[in-house]
Amino acid sequence: MSSNVLIMESCDWRYKETMSNRNVPRPISYAQKRTSAAGRGGGRPTQERWSSREQQPEWRARKEEESGKKADPESPGSPRGTCQSMCPNRELQERESQNRLHRFETLAGTEKRAGERCRRPRADPKRTVKEYSRPAAGKDSTRPSDLRPPAVLLRTVCYLIDDIATMPGQTSWNEVYDFVFDRLRSVRQDMIIQRTAGPESRAVLERTVRLLAYASFRLCGEPLRFYDPRINDTHLQESLSWLLRCYDTEPGPHGNREEFQALSLLYNLGSSRVLQHTLELPERLRSSPAIALALSINRAFSERNPVRLLRLAQRLSFLQSCALHRHMAAVRRDLLLLYSHGLSSRNCRFPLPRLAKLLALDVAHAGQLCRAHQLEVHQDDQVVFSKTCFGEPEPGGLRCTAQHDVVDGKQGDLARLGRIIHEGSVNKGDCVGTFTL
Repeated sequence: MSSNVLIMESCDWRYKETMSNRNVPRPISYAQKRTSAAGRGGGRPTQERWSSREQQPEWRARKEEESGKKADPESPGSPRGTCQSMCPNRELQERESQNRLHRFETLAGTEKRAGERCRRPRADPKRTVKEYSRPAAGKDSTRPSDLRPPAVLLRTVCYLIDDIATMPGQTSWNEVYDFVFDRLRSVRQDMIIQRTAGPESRAVLERTVRLLAYASFRLCGEPLRFYDPRINDTHLQESLSWLLRCYDTEPGPHGNREEFQALSLLYNLGSSRVLQHTLELPERLRSSPAIALALSINRAFSERNPVRLLRLAQRLSFLQSCALHRHMAAVRRDLLLLYSHGLSSRNCRFPLPRLAKLLALDVAHAGQLCRAHQLEVHQDDQVVFSKTCFGEPEPGGLRCTAQHDVVDGKQGDLARLGRIIHEGSVNKGDCVGTFTL
């Protein structure tokens, strides 16, 4: 058979195969199916699904709070709470029937005793506080009877501070913190859903920031199962950012603005974003004593001048010291590293009491800090600095609670602490003078 005949038969066979494959449906990808279904009306497009979600008031309020937009309290989509108690009656009865009451919420005399199995504690309406619940599908979180108006929210926060957080005789402040933190989260949830604004909302946020700042100091160094600093930091930052936006957008006067602008700068030491926001404030605010001191400390931190920073830190108020406390370990470490390089010599001795004064610690804790960094401390309280011997502490070898002296000296009793959380500095407007309780 000639080659021309073979070529013609091959072309004829390919043509027949191509024509027959035209009737065979080609495979369609999953994305094409979704697109074609949406175009024919057989399915809901992605944008439509998201738009239906955005119709939920609590979701819109949450997104506005995260993006920094000002919530409009007069918006027709914002629900108005009518619950006049700290816990809605529906939730109180539900938690009582499900035995989900905290011991701080049970009625006196109905507590479950050892050995009792069937006894169910009863709820005390005056002590039960609405707990935080995550938004769930099919759950209506905008029911007015379940939402507390701003006045009730402020009264709830005051109760948590006066009767729980600063109440004498509490066995474990870890348990106190868990209860108060959850109930404060529920308060913020009600505020977000209702898009609250005004003096009462600012008062709630101010007390929340002060209490969380104190908790960041009080529970620093606790095991992770008792206290998670990242979660506390997240909620403190959100409350603080919300409060500062209220100061920027709502009409004044705002008597506590200087205090919280300074707290924001001290808590976020070294943050360029917070520093820029502070420098953009009016001259009257930037020159106030509290903010001027915070700016000086931030400058010393940026210049890696730990000696000047620790000296300025002695002039802070109690809450300002709590906000700065999480940076103190790094500052003290920088000071020891600086001296280890500048005074590195076998024949050089540095008095430990003088070093303790620079570190804002007592002599015992200063010696413990030096040994943790592999520095030699003689029995006659003399420190030998060496840049070759300096090292980092072993994991778990240095507890932060041993370095709380600079703040503990300003704490005082719980009653005084409650007053500080409510009002800020004891002497209103005097945030610079040495604060001693």
